[in-house]
Amino acid sequence: MSKFDTYFLMKPADVIDYAREKLDFFPADAELECSEIGDGNINFIFRVVDKRGGKSVVIKQAGPTARISDAFVLSTDRNRIESEILILEHKLAPGLVPLIYKYDEIMSCCAMEDLSDYVIMRKALMEHQTFPLFADHITTFMANTLLMTTDVVMEHKHKKDMVKRYINPELCEITEDLVYTEPFNDYNGRNNVFPPNLEWVKANVYSDAALRLEAAKLKFEFLTNGQSLIHGDLHTGSIFIKPESTKIIDPEFAFYGPMGYDTGNIVANLIFAWANGDATISDPAERTAYCGWVEETIVKVVDMFNEKFLAAWQANVTEIFAREPGFDRWYLGTVMRDTAGVAGLELHRRILGLAQVKDITTIPDEAARVRAERICLGAARHYILNRTEYQTGADFLKTLKDFVAKYPRS
Repeated sequence: MSKFDTYFLMKPADVIDYAREKLDFFPADAELECSEIGDGNINFIFRVVDKRGGKSVVIKQAGPTARISDAFVLSTDRNRIESEILILEHKLAPGLVPLIYKYDEIMSCCAMEDLSDYVIMRKALMEHQTFPLFADHITTFMANTLLMTTDVVMEHKHKKDMVKRYINPELCEITEDLVYTEPFNDYNGRNNVFPPNLEWVKANVYSDAALRLEAAKLKFEFLTNGQSLIHGDLHTGSIFIKPESTKIIDPEFAFYGPMGYDTGNIVANLIFAWANGDATISDPAERTAYCGWVEETIVKVVDMFNEKFLAAWQANVTEIFAREPGFDRWYLGTVMRDTAGVAGLELHRRILGLAQVKDITTIPDEAARVRAERICLGAARHYILNRTEYQTGADFLKTLKDFVAKYPRS
């Protein structure tokens, strides 16, 4: 009888035993060592290495609560969802996700390709590195994985079966609370507002009835719009990158929701990268070069997604009404509307909410951080309130630049 016949949370020594017993990956004489490498909010992540041969694997285990807080009680079924989603995404967007070697239902863990020669994109962007191929890679991933899992491509009963298979209520509830609700009212006291900005936030966010109304509309669209199989947590902390390659990880929040949730998260997190560079790079020429690359990338992400989405539509749609002239552009327009709304939500929640981003929190100068937050939150409000106006990358960038002008550098 194996100790892995019953679920328990593994420590590094257990993970070594697990790799030897359950994975057909290492040679029998492998000299294995294991370290915990996860620093995220949800799961436990281990890297197992054969010190002799150099082969390595990552093992990710789901616990019954989130690491960020025991208040978030979660189903360990999220590990199944993540494993199956990565396998599906590999078929739809080959080379843009890590390979899955094994999923273990009993231990609620999976073994996957080790990406240690990559870096988490958020970290790289905070070091102000640039990645000229990123826009092409991420838009291929989003266009392929999002469109191909909709009713316009899939047989309708098959799509509905997928909706049932990837129902994800516990993790959706986290999104519903942390993204769509708490940043706009702090109703349960979990927000974490930068103290020098607290009175400004009370006046410009918590007291803004028009903003809260539009956030409420967006929340109920998220609750009811089972449009596409979305990643559900697609930000720069969920992307491994190096100059020639991009790998999207961590789709455990995946479910059938509005595809603009994924595209909007990418736009917002690029804006965070821009804000960090603008606030922390002292040399004007270096700052202009880096922030200029981020601005160009924001435009490319939106415009290349639109282009690839329309091309994939023409090549893959099966729904007869999806062939009606003009329907493709109307549909894409709704995705861009949602992209703007979600970009605004993400900008709010990562500055005001419980789960913040280091792009902003590590800005060392108080005045620079206050300015960065107000630029992001001002643009975020405009994205939410005027979301039907956003169709191109230039539309998104113009709003950001308008709020840079409103809050000039001191």
